[in-house]
Amino acid sequence: MSNDLEDLTKLNKDYVDSVQNCDVKRFDEILAQDFHCTNPDKSLVDRAAFLKQTAIPVKIKGLKAEDVKIRILGDFAIIHARTSYTTADGEQAYGRYTDCWARQNGKWLAVSAHVAR
Repeated sequence: MSNDLEDLTKLNKDYVDSVQNCDVKRFDEILAQDFHCTNPDKSLVDRAAFLKQTAIPVKIKGLKAEDVKIRILGDFAIIHARTSYTTADGEQAYGRYTDCWARQNGKWLAVSAHVAR
């Protein structure tokens, strides 16, 4: 389980960094084919739409995850965390996310995300 925790900790960092850096390539590697995301505006997008929205440059800076809690339940894991970032107007802002990961063919992949701001 310690390897799983290390792997998921790194994947969580990659996920957050990929949001900040609009890294569609990395997301393409770590998202399951049936991935879905609930956006802060309450819209639900599939993998293709998520990758498309990820390619749009973000207006926030300094995005980081805090208070990360990783719960491993066999071949399934849930990651809860708080985010902090600076808005385009220079204001400090915060949010939360919950990401669900599943081990598929021996590899952890994100299967679902829920983002709140």
